[in-house]
Amino acid sequence: MRALFASLLFGLCTLAHAHKPSDSYLILQVADGRVAGQWDIALRDLDYAIGLDVNGDGEITWGELSARHGDLASFALARLQVSAGGRGCALQATDHLVDQHSDGAYAVLKFSAACSGIGDRLTIGYGLFFDLDPTHRGLARIESGGITQTAVFSPERREQSFDLAAPSLFTQILAYVREGVWHIWIGFDHVLFLLSLLLPAVWMRAAGRWQPAPRFAPAFWEVFRVVTAFTVAHSITLTLAALEVVSLPSRLVESVIAASVLLAALNNLFPVVSGRRWLMAFSFGLIHGFGFASVLTDLGLPHGALLSSLFGFNLGVELGQLTIVAVFLPIAYVLRATWFYARVVFAGGSMLVVLLAAAWLAERALNIKLIS
Repeated sequence: MRALFASLLFGLCTLAHAHKPSDSYLILQVADGRVAGQWDIALRDLDYAIGLDVNGDGEITWGELSARHGDLASFALARLQVSAGGRGCALQATDHLVDQHSDGAYAVLKFSAACSGIGDRLTIGYGLFFDLDPTHRGLARIESGGITQTAVFSPERREQSFDLAAPSLFTQILAYVREGVWHIWIGFDHVLFLLSLLLPAVWMRAAGRWQPAPRFAPAFWEVFRVVTAFTVAHSITLTLAALEVVSLPSRLVESVIAASVLLAALNNLFPVVSGRRWLMAFSFGLIHGFGFASVLTDLGLPHGALLSSLFGFNLGVELGQLTIVAVFLPIAYVLRATWFYARVVFAGGSMLVVLLAAAWLAERALNIKLIS
């Protein structure tokens, strides 16, 4: 039991240092037989890979970055291959900028790809940071002839080809479904909020104490209400934010999301809301939807298939969420009456989430670094 508890602690500590996984954002624009590219790469990742913070003060200045522009371009472009018609395109850096994303500063590498002939098919090979961080993902957007396609590059999917003529609607939706699944699985704050609400689902409150649920049906319907409320809420705000109907400052959104995780876990230890927890799921789910929307903002939604891509992403989020629930609920129900579930999973897990969420809240609200 102690070993298992130590593993749980280690896992949560890992999440603490990786609550925003390593992503880069690659945009390729194909027009008039030419390919122009922009690649946004997190400064923290580049610093780890090639060393940008020369004086070690924890801050990367423009002077430190500009001094390594050549090394940065060589490092990145050596890990990107673009080919058309079976022939490789020569990549050349054209400009260096800096941009701010929701999770920090990014180096912006602009480049051109000289191809002998574009044709109707473009193939991209991506290998940035995979040797250093297998959880890294490359979020790509390919624009050609008014059509936008997206892709996620991973160690398992290093090379992908794109039909520049007319990709099917199904292909575009499927790409965003994959995006949604991936981003709920790596959205650790979203997952911990949901799990914090699900932990008491296999129990019931009686005589001022948590008691194991006598049957599976009440636990199932409690989970159903919580998940449905969370789904409906974040679907509403995800849609409104993605369509640019409503916009909130990212720092406010991320801070409230951290606060929601904190309050949900505290409620397990000191129950204030023991019934109708679906209301808590719905209320905070509204703000979580803005968090999901930030992913789409970085990735971009194709104007020609706006609603279908939004539908695909939202569907992917729900599929990823239901996968987590499908794994969690049967195990929690089997263990619900054990000392291990009561002390380690419920009490210990909730306390660890409280500590983690409190640190996240301090980081995001006060713009300081504690664990990341």
